[in-house]
Order: sequence, then C-alpha cells, then structure tokens
Amino acid sequence: MNVDEEQLVRTRHGLHGVAEYVLAGPQYVMSGDIRLRVVPGGFATRTAPDLRVEGVELVTPSTRLPLTSTFAELATAAGVEARHLRDVYPVGPELHEDDAVQVDPGAVSTILDAFVRGDAAMRELSPGSDPVLWPEHFDVGIAADDVNYGVSPGDVHVTVPYAYVGPWQPRVGDFWNTDFGAARPMTQLPDVDALLRFFREGAEHARLDPPRRP
Repeated sequence: MNVDEEQLVRTRHGLHGVAEYVLAGPQYVMSGDIRLRVVPGGFATRTAPDLRVEGVELVTPSTRLPLTSTFAELATAAGVEARHLRDVYPVGPELHEDDAVQVDPGAVSTILDAFVRGDAAMRELSPGSDPVLWPEHFDVGIAADDVNYGVSPGDVHVTVPYAYVGPWQPRVGDFWNTDFGAARPMTQLPDVDALLRFFREGAEHARLDPPRRP
C-alpha cells in the first residue's frame, strides 16, 4: 500500500499520542508500568486498564471507539483519564492531550504491520524474549548480548518505518549506516524472514566488527 510521507508522519504522531496519553499514562497510574506490547493488529497495555489499539479503533472490554476526537476525549470515552509521562521520561509525543487525534487508515496499517512483523522477528531471533513497545520513542525492541534490536515507525533519523540494530558500543564497518548502528526501511524488509535476516546479520557484524573509537 502506497502511503505518502506526510500521512505517515501525522499518523505516527497520532498513534504515539494514543500510546502515551490513553494507554501507557493511565496504566502507569493504575499499575506503575509504562511498557506496552504488540498484539495482532496493533498494540495494547500489559496490565490494568485493559485497552488496545486495533487498526483505527481503540478497544476496551465493553466497546470499540474510533481513533477520533482529542486524546483527552478518547481517554474519557474509554473510562480513563489522559495522562502524559513527562515525569517519567523527558521526551515523548510533541502533542497536548487536547489535540485532535489524526490518523490515516493506510498509514495506520503500514505502521502497525511493521510493529507486528518486528515483534515476530525479534521472538525468532531471541526465543523467550519479551519485546516491549516503549511509549517514550514509540518503538518496539529487545536487547540481547549488548545489542538493541527493534522497529520504529519513523523518527528524526528515518521518516518512514524502519528496523534497526544498535550495539551498545557502536561499531565500525560498511553495515553500520547511522550514528546509533544500522537502520533499514521496512519497505526493504517485506516479511518476517527478511527482517530476521537483517537482525541476524546485525548480530554477526556486532560480534565481528571493531568498536568505534571515541
């Protein structure tokens, strides 16, 4: 599905706002946990309250709500109070709880599919791992052998959804193409097998390539 970059960026911000204000913030109040998880078709809380994003809807135990109105109004309709997490981490979605939720269905599908494929590939890479969707940067990732692996819906580094490999100590070599490690657009990794190959290649380069000098 072809989705233009503007739609992806706007939708990424919208989903990021829902992840923090409507899911992770209220979960932190109730359960002391900010971590979210990838589920089929979207992402969800890990503990109370029981909420998940599935496509362009917010699903509660009793109803399905369209991702519209403002973040605060959406939270209220779901039975929770919108809450930011600036007291937990210094950065997050550059949005206010009274801003409108703006998402494009095609862009939502692109982003959520990237999360689902990333979660599956990370579980294959590191059996028994528990990929976390972090509301701070809104990416899903794991760490194994001092290397971060994950999928981002896009950010200041790469504006489209991408997969990344980030050794805790940066390496030198042709594989590494960003300051934090290696990134590949998800359009170049069309399925779980391709994504897994990228992660495994990154693991091998992290093992063999020399560390970057300060």
